[in-house]
Amino acid sequence: MAILKEINPVKTYLGKLSHNTDLLEELTGFCISHNITLGRIDAVGAVQKARLAYYDQENKTYRFFTINRHLEITSLTGNITIKDGKPIVHVHITLADKKGNAFGGHLAEGTIVFACEVCIQVFQGETFKRGFDRTTGLPLWEMGE
Repeated sequence: MAILKEINPVKTYLGKLSHNTDLLEELTGFCISHNITLGRIDAVGAVQKARLAYYDQENKTYRFFTINRHLEITSLTGNITIKDGKPIVHVHITLADKKGNAFGGHLAEGTIVFACEVCIQVFQGETFKRGFDRTTGLPLWEMGE
C-alpha cells in the first residue's frame, strides 16, 4: 500500500546556474545555503559532459558512467529531503545528443554545466528523512511504515 503525506508549497525559486560548474554541487549548495529541506527540482539546459549512475538492483550498487560530450538536458527532475541531518538533492536526468539519442540516470557529481535554467519549489510539511532500506539497499524516505 502506498504511503503518501500531504505537503504544501510555500516558495518557488527560478533562476540559472553558473557556466562551467558542477550541476549537482550547484543545486545542493543552493539548497544548503537557503536551508531548503523539503522540495522539488526541475531544470532544462545543456551540459559539457555528464556523469550519471544506474542502480544495479541485483548487486545493490550504483554503476557510474561518464559521457564526455556536449548534451542537452531534456529533463531533470528530483527532490530535496534530509539525509544525515542535512539537505540532499536526489535528481534523475535525461540528456540528448545532436542526433537525438537519449541517455539517462541518477545525476552524479562531475556533470559540468554549459547552461541551466532551474525551478526549485519549496514545500512545508512533515520532514522526509532518508534511511537505509533493507529491501532495496537504497537510502529511501523513512515514512513510518
